[in-house]
Amino acid sequence: MISSPVSDKVHSCFVPLIENGDRVMGSSRRILGTIGLLSCLILSANVPVAGATAPSRKAPAPKELPRVPFAQRYQAVQHGGLVRASNSGISCRREESPQAEPCADVKRGAAGVNSDFEMFYSEVDKDPDTYNSTRAELKVPQGAKVSYARLYWGGNLRVGEQKPPEDNGRVLVAEPGGAYKEVIADTVMGHRSDAGSDAYQASADVTPLVRKGGAGMWTVAQLNIAMGHSEVGAWGGWTLVVAYEHPQEPVRRISLWDGFEGLAARAGEGLVELDGLDAAAGSAGKVGLVAYDGDRGTLEDSLTVTADSGRRVALSDAENPFNDVMNSTITEFGQQAFVRQPDYVNNLGYDADVFDLSPVLSGGARSLSFKFTGESQGHFLGVLFVQTDARR
Repeated sequence: MISSPVSDKVHSCFVPLIENGDRVMGSSRRILGTIGLLSCLILSANVPVAGATAPSRKAPAPKELPRVPFAQRYQAVQHGGLVRASNSGISCRREESPQAEPCADVKRGAAGVNSDFEMFYSEVDKDPDTYNSTRAELKVPQGAKVSYARLYWGGNLRVGEQKPPEDNGRVLVAEPGGAYKEVIADTVMGHRSDAGSDAYQASADVTPLVRKGGAGMWTVAQLNIAMGHSEVGAWGGWTLVVAYEHPQEPVRRISLWDGFEGLAARAGEGLVELDGLDAAAGSAGKVGLVAYDGDRGTLEDSLTVTADSGRRVALSDAENPFNDVMNSTITEFGQQAFVRQPDYVNNLGYDADVFDLSPVLSGGARSLSFKFTGESQGHFLGVLFVQTDARR
């Protein structure tokens, strides 16, 4: 287990509004109560780089909370950038709803929601001791040094079966060509159970493992997610976010946040603000996110960005429409950016997308404000990471 310090200069707030005295969580395929969500992060430009220590399986399991406000996990200004590998751990096996598109078509990208299918684990390792496993390529540039790496995983524990939450904080990870190693969560886990779902996200610092394993196909197995069919549906997946240094690349500001927040339908917004960018006019940049239970074809969710309190820009691309950003895709700038096994287009409740920030930075930026809105069925936000050109 590896701990990652967060600067005491980071201030975070996320204020859930109340209706009729109760807090209401959004989850897929059920009627949602009205909720407003407002999150803010005022982030120092001088947050220290997280350190790395050797893993330990004897440390006590981290506690779980139903809501984990977004906070900065890592920040650096360096020659280099951010890369990530990601995949979902479960997909459709057969249709359960008369209106459902064929499962094979949905895997290829047709609109479809997880609650319309019986869902079953993806398994690529042929290991009889694992019940789910998926792979994805990590493209660390040749000659780069990994400065920080964090693995995120999560999903729904209650579908046709109920998975024990005691297993939320551990997964198996294999580096390219290597054997499985147990990875244990090293921070507070988000875990929210309501009438329809039992959702969670966990994470761990895996910097030493990624420094050793490097670029190539990474495998993650034993995600604690439930299979079967329900009105909410099954979902789950993993994302490995890696910051690296490379002397031949531009100086960039790299920022990583995480938390576990439910964003309900229509009535709420999530707001994240980043200061101290010092991005010149015409700078390049990108923003990535991880979200759970977003449905392809279920509209009204969006991600918009404002630079220096100016014009607000809606982020979208060929695979992520402006009003359906949380649409179960794993893309970068609207394309399949790395090899995945399996490589389904519609990941039925798991999003891990990267969007181009360059249009927002055309006039330069000292600060950025990210605003999320919830789709009509609601979803969960887990990770946000940003890379922008910087001046030194």
